[in-house]
Amino acid sequence: MDHGALNGKSLVIIGGTTGIGLSAARAFIKNGARVIVVGRDPENARAAQKSLGKSSFALASDATDPITAIKAIELALGKFRAFHGLYHVAGGSGRSMGDGPLHELTDNGWRATIDLNLTSLMFSNRAAVRQFRSQRTGGAILNMSSVLGWSPSPKYFGTHAYAATKAAVIGFSKSIAAYYAPQNIRCNVIAPALVETPMSRRAAADREILSFIKSKQPLDDGRIGQPGDLDAAAVYFMSDASNFATGQVLAVDGGWCLSEGQLPKSKPRKS
Repeated sequence: MDHGALNGKSLVIIGGTTGIGLSAARAFIKNGARVIVVGRDPENARAAQKSLGKSSFALASDATDPITAIKAIELALGKFRAFHGLYHVAGGSGRSMGDGPLHELTDNGWRATIDLNLTSLMFSNRAAVRQFRSQRTGGAILNMSSVLGWSPSPKYFGTHAYAATKAAVIGFSKSIAAYYAPQNIRCNVIAPALVETPMSRRAAADREILSFIKSKQPLDDGRIGQPGDLDAAAVYFMSDASNFATGQVLAVDGGWCLSEGQLPKSKPRKS
């Protein structure tokens, strides 16, 4: 895809100040877009603003607040005079809040994980659709799911509320895509496997999990994903090149969904 794929686009990234979202923001700007990036940590927002430069504006705000996406879209309209697309990346593990296997899952862990990964996404998607309808234009929405939404890995990734939210993102996105297609509002999904981000520090620092990933994500010599691995797909879905694609789920997963993910077997000892 040429570097002008997003020329003239004004885009909002919810969860765009670190990890996958920040990498996408760099790619969007490189391809000609102007971006509003949103993250809840003010320090990360300041660092993102400095890194991305004049084609961007960073907003420190919590995605679980229904006003956040509205404010971000208003910023895009005010600073860049247009709003063409929304990329929702924000979310994360609920493990520290009580998520886990069902028999260990707490009530608060369930609610907090749903809010973090699904309610926040509903807020941003709703704000985007309302603005597209108000503008009487089409537009692009791209949502972040996970291969854990349909391809579980029980030994190392047994957070059942998280998996439920990521499966729900797919159903929610397809429903949006179907309902608003006559208005040229598109909604697609990217579903990564294990990617090295602030959310995945636990797994990325665990030698046993990385050994498992060696065979579970066998592409490119079997490695953990990097945020940049998703950039090209994000650019495609936010660009006019995908104008005839909606309701699609693209797994950028290093082969996760095709692989058993067996730990290396120990060599038999010589007698």
